[in-house]
Amino acid sequence: MFKGGLSSSFLIKGAHQKQCERVTMINLFAFLVEKFSLLCKLKVLFFGSAHAHERPTQLRGASSPPPPPPPPPLLQRGDLLEVPRTLFTHFGVYLGDDRVAHLIPDILPALTDDRRRLASVVTNGRLIAGCLCRRATVRVDSLEDFAYGSRILVNRADAGAGAGAGAGAGSAKRAKALPAEEVARRAEALLGSFPYSLLWNNCEHFVTHCRYGCAVSGQTERFCEFIKWVIRDRRSILVTGILGIISMLFCGLAASTTLPTILIPFTLWMAG
Repeated sequence: MFKGGLSSSFLIKGAHQKQCERVTMINLFAFLVEKFSLLCKLKVLFFGSAHAHERPTQLRGASSPPPPPPPPPLLQRGDLLEVPRTLFTHFGVYLGDDRVAHLIPDILPALTDDRRRLASVVTNGRLIAGCLCRRATVRVDSLEDFAYGSRILVNRADAGAGAGAGAGAGSAKRAKALPAEEVARRAEALLGSFPYSLLWNNCEHFVTHCRYGCAVSGQTERFCEFIKWVIRDRRSILVTGILGIISMLFCGLAASTTLPTILIPFTLWMAG
């Protein structure tokens, strides 16, 4: 009996140690990705809101606390909120009493059931790891945590495409906004973990589903339009051809260099 209890305790300690090592590796990888993005100073001009200008914000999880956000506008339960980030615009649904429901990438729910840790503010490490592992959660945060030092804007584009960044979302453009109380109830009903996709299931899909009944994202549509523009631009064929020739000159004639040099420009030519 004593040996059985001792062996089970060793198994529990071993599982806990493996979980800690896993969390450490994910945090390290997220830290490296974060520093690399800062080094490259990435700027994506086609992301953002048509009703809000983007500006750099302090990173989540930074050592110094974020600056206090500007005073929010007068909010009503069911309002659709947007916050400009560095590379995109983040969306949420106001629930009243200083609470916002929003979908955000987060790896922590896949690693622990500790409610105290899950309720803490999502750091950059948790967010990046959630994006890479395609895990997200619909959670309720305070206005301050939701804004994280940025300006909160109320999206009132009911006559447009749903969300502020959704100027090209045709299906939502024809949809009628639901009553504010219904919007808030739909957001509250979706609290919990969800699969995440940066393009096909993000925070904007969540709020447009709650407000209009159809999940669309103007940011995704503008990104896809940019990709189509790149494919249709004849200069892309020339650039990929030159890069392919350079790779053959430096790496030699091989299937790994010759086939892409031929197939990629040919595919762009046919798709253009």
